[in-house]
Amino acid sequence: MTRSVLVPTSLVREAEDKREATRKLGYVARAAAVFRVDNLRVFSDPAGEGDWGGGFVETVLRYAATPPYLRKEVWDERDELEYAGVLPPLRLSPRTGSESDDSGSSRQGIVTEVGSDGRVRVNCGLQHPISLVVPSGMEVGEGERVTVSVSSRDPVRARLVEEPTPGFRVGRSDLPAALDSGDAGLRIATSRHGDPLTAGRLERLLGRVADGMTVAFGAPERGLPEILGVEPGDPEAGFDLWLNTIPNQGSEVVRTEEAMFATLAPLTLTE
Repeated sequence: MTRSVLVPTSLVREAEDKREATRKLGYVARAAAVFRVDNLRVFSDPAGEGDWGGGFVETVLRYAATPPYLRKEVWDERDELEYAGVLPPLRLSPRTGSESDDSGSSRQGIVTEVGSDGRVRVNCGLQHPISLVVPSGMEVGEGERVTVSVSSRDPVRARLVEEPTPGFRVGRSDLPAALDSGDAGLRIATSRHGDPLTAGRLERLLGRVADGMTVAFGAPERGLPEILGVEPGDPEAGFDLWLNTIPNQGSEVVRTEEAMFATLAPLTLTE
């Protein structure tokens, strides 16, 4: 079951400055973290971009998704990250264990050195990079991100595991390609012109999204119909349904990060 979210490069088009644009992207990352999104993909909307386009949006989201203990290793000083300090912490919950720093937890690491003896050195936020055996059949290269299972911190006992790295992955994607991917699941377009999400409709949807879903969002004052140049519900857009998850909205404009929380909260409920 894969959860994917698609956001446009025009996501921060209304931000007054770079600081506010960065903060807004932090809330988008928070929504992805809170609802255990697997993939956060940025699709192109050049006609709607303001001062901060796709490169800025993708870079800030990638940085936000990088664990704090790896940011120095992964990122150098970049103009896009001038206000990275305003990003809210994600505090990602590990799939196992109670806290990310406790025994029994999974942590994201980055390979800093590949040896010739079947071992690699990995920086995973412990005091020093640690030497780990590469499991049989697993291939890793320098700079690659890996998942490390830590069973003890003192003394350090850890191993590489073939599991997805904790948190979500950020990338650029052509919208049709993202919708046509084999793990797209139920493809949902969010729009104020879509079908209202009612209690009855949600009950019918939960069984379908349990097998995976891809949810696309528009930008402030520039919804998906305008971005794609289609009428809501047009099957040529590639969606299985168009959904209005805030049918009684009290504000003329719902920000993308607000729409993400309002949409993912009901769609991730359990039956």
